[in-house]
Amino acid sequence: MPIQFDVDPTVTQLASKTAEFVREVVIPAERECGGSVHDAPEALRETLQKAARDAGVFAPHVPARWGGHGLDLRGQAVVFEAAGYSLLGPLALNCAAPDEGNMHLLEKVATEEQKQRYLRPLAAGESRSCFAMTEPAPGAGADPRSLRTTATRVPGGWRIDGRKWFITGAEGAGFAIVMARTSGSPGDPGGATMFLVDAGTPGMRLVRTIETLDESLFAGHSEIAFEGCVVGEGQVLGAVDHGFEGAQVRLGPARMTHCMRWLGAARRAQGVALERAGSRMAFGSALGDLGMVQQMLADSEIDIEASRALILRTAWELDTGSAAASQLTSVSKTFVAEAVNRVVDRAVQICGALGISAADAPLARLFREVRPFRIYDGPSETHRFAIARRALRPYRQPRTGVADG
Repeated sequence: MPIQFDVDPTVTQLASKTAEFVREVVIPAERECGGSVHDAPEALRETLQKAARDAGVFAPHVPARWGGHGLDLRGQAVVFEAAGYSLLGPLALNCAAPDEGNMHLLEKVATEEQKQRYLRPLAAGESRSCFAMTEPAPGAGADPRSLRTTATRVPGGWRIDGRKWFITGAEGAGFAIVMARTSGSPGDPGGATMFLVDAGTPGMRLVRTIETLDESLFAGHSEIAFEGCVVGEGQVLGAVDHGFEGAQVRLGPARMTHCMRWLGAARRAQGVALERAGSRMAFGSALGDLGMVQQMLADSEIDIEASRALILRTAWELDTGSAAASQLTSVSKTFVAEAVNRVVDRAVQICGALGISAADAPLARLFREVRPFRIYDGPSETHRFAIARRALRPYRQPRTGVADG
């Protein structure tokens, strides 16, 4: 089957409207708050999302049934890149992490009753959510099989016990999707289950908000304790003991949407660098006439174009259900995360003192935001391990127990 990168003209039009909306409405709001929304008021989110709704660019990823544009991943790639040009663009369009990934998961896995209760208000921007999987060591992190939070059957439901941390958007969220072990032991490949836990459920306690390098994900990152937290049988999301499989429905596309959004940030950084290189005079010429600066600008153009091509290729594989999607998702996540960091780092270097100024250019805050991307949704090292393992499979020789002589 030939790979199709073409998108419908309506998608191109939506991306153009999104770019204009981000430029005219969102970037001024980003400048005003310095890109920091860890402790921003809900009024900021609500104002931006109302403006996006009025502009006709709200919820590009959500199926029409829930009030969105219903774009497939290839369409999302174009629009999310335009949204990501500002750190607050995805928040305004209601396609920021973790809500965007949770909407996709609920659409694919939830019962109809759960969709009405959780997906409908989430898609409309009436509530927020979080995805609670990561745990303090030695619990689940890059290796989800280390999961230690447990869910035990009790009359009428389940009791959840454990601790989660670096849970994005937990403070003020209407509900959490919680991964807990319902069978087996830490290290086992299966035995996890996802649960929908409403805010305010007894036994669910926000321990603290964690101060982090990044500041642009709304409500920041929190540590949560579950201590005898009881939920009903109807709060199970997906099948019992099949939570890891259910989470994969979310994680593959969510890794790609991260790439799409951060590519927009890289493109913005490159724009700042190009403008500076074309106008700043030094050593008797414009910076852009100097060979070393030209090399950095050229390398960034290469990284941006290569990232976009990988994103579109992987989005096509995911849209068509290809068996190659898992490998390409890891390849794309690793390459784009590192390419985005390179682009922003070069832009800072080209702009010199301006590049590290928090007041006069966006590069310092972009630099701060993109560095954690190499860790989110699996660090580059974990993805490289998975990429190599998959690549080696056809070449593995059966073990005979006899050493070579």
